[in-house]
Amino acid sequence: MNLRYILLFLISLIIQVGANSQELPRSYTLEQIIEIAQTQSPDALSAKNQFLKSFWEFRTSEAMLLPKLNFDAVMPNISRSIDKITLDDGSDIFIERSLANTAAEMSLSKNVGLTGGQVYLKSSLQRIDYLVDSTPTAYLSNPLILGYSQDIFSFNPYKWSKKIDPILYKEAKRRYLEDVEQISITATNYFFNLLVSQIQKKIALQKMANYDTLYKIAVGRYNLGKIPENDLLQLELQLLRAEAEVENLGIDFEDRMFKLKSYLRMKDNQPIELIPPVEGVRFFDIPVEKAIEFANVNNSKSLGFERRLLESDREVNRAQRENRFSATLFAQYGLTQQGEDFNTVYHNPQDQQQLSLGIHVPILDWGLAKGRIKIAESNREIQRTAVEQERIDFDQNIYLEVMNFKLQQRQLAISAKSDTVAQKGFDVSKQRYMIGKISITDLNVALSDKDNSRISYIRSLQNYWINYFQIRKLTMYDFKTDSEISIDFEKMR
Repeated sequence: MNLRYILLFLISLIIQVGANSQELPRSYTLEQIIEIAQTQSPDALSAKNQFLKSFWEFRTSEAMLLPKLNFDAVMPNISRSIDKITLDDGSDIFIERSLANTAAEMSLSKNVGLTGGQVYLKSSLQRIDYLVDSTPTAYLSNPLILGYSQDIFSFNPYKWSKKIDPILYKEAKRRYLEDVEQISITATNYFFNLLVSQIQKKIALQKMANYDTLYKIAVGRYNLGKIPENDLLQLELQLLRAEAEVENLGIDFEDRMFKLKSYLRMKDNQPIELIPPVEGVRFFDIPVEKAIEFANVNNSKSLGFERRLLESDREVNRAQRENRFSATLFAQYGLTQQGEDFNTVYHNPQDQQQLSLGIHVPILDWGLAKGRIKIAESNREIQRTAVEQERIDFDQNIYLEVMNFKLQQRQLAISAKSDTVAQKGFDVSKQRYMIGKISITDLNVALSDKDNSRISYIRSLQNYWINYFQIRKLTMYDFKTDSEISIDFEKMR
């Protein structure tokens, strides 16, 4: 019985502790929120799958130039029909045929990227069984066939794919790193929006407590005839407004906490509390020339410029090659034999050769081919002009981001000093009001300055971190640690 009571007590204690722990908020820093967002947010999952899609597209492109081994078989093809047959004298008759055709072929082929042709090697065996008469079984073998087919003066997609697809894959890698930095920016915005609401809620609660204390003191001073009724009524009005503000900010706080937890895919109902990221703030200089250099080397847009120019060259080459003079070369050499049993079809095989050259010459197309070439060339010039302008705008954007970051560092220092001064000013004003040296209006002004300075400081922190991650995203370089941003892509596959 004693053991039973002890177990029941322990179980009830564990349940009570668990319930109490769920009510207590969990504390998170900005770094922890970003780490969670980069791991399990919807944007993180989307960025990862987008990269994997690009990876497999690149692998598919590479596989187009790798050897392919295929096995094809018909096992069997049974046919019963009446067919027309031409006799030796040229006349036609209809006869009934009933047979089973079985065939198998093994082939090895490879696309040639340099020329756009295809070389292949194959071996096949075919057997025919007649089902209604005494015609013996027939075999046909092709022990070895070597062939090559080549389009001459035609568009070669493999050559352009070999140039463009590696750039596309590198671009996908850099875009993934930029997406990770964008997740940091998004998570930072959610973090500070909730942090501001959290601080506003605490300020409102403190304001309500202050006005409640001041109102109670004012009632006693009014009863003693030391303050007019107007001051008492104004304090009562401020207390009522503070109570309403607490309720409104409480709803706003819950809404922003829901949005942050939704973005982080947190499914529990436990509240969270954010820690202001003041410790990680460090002022440092970013050389503009170095930032532009890193951006032009590491950003996906720089690779995109190169890729777009290559793609426009490809389309011009396609227009020049397609629907123009072209030729097709086909050459094949192999061995073959036929017989009535399996042992004879591989004995003393005969050789076979095939060579063909076909040409296509457009004689009259009313300028269709020329028009397509001119359109492609015009599109190429448009693309070149656009890329040149975008390069200029890109460098200018880097310059502005660096200048803005330097400005944000100065603004943050000013906001931090203003927050400290406003807090001291309010403490002094509160003490002076308590001894009747200033009016309630002056106290309200000091309180408003303190609250606004605090929120302004938090918003300055937000702008600092947003600009910091924005420069990381553009340059793929962390100037605070003086190191390039990278990731092990092998672990993502």
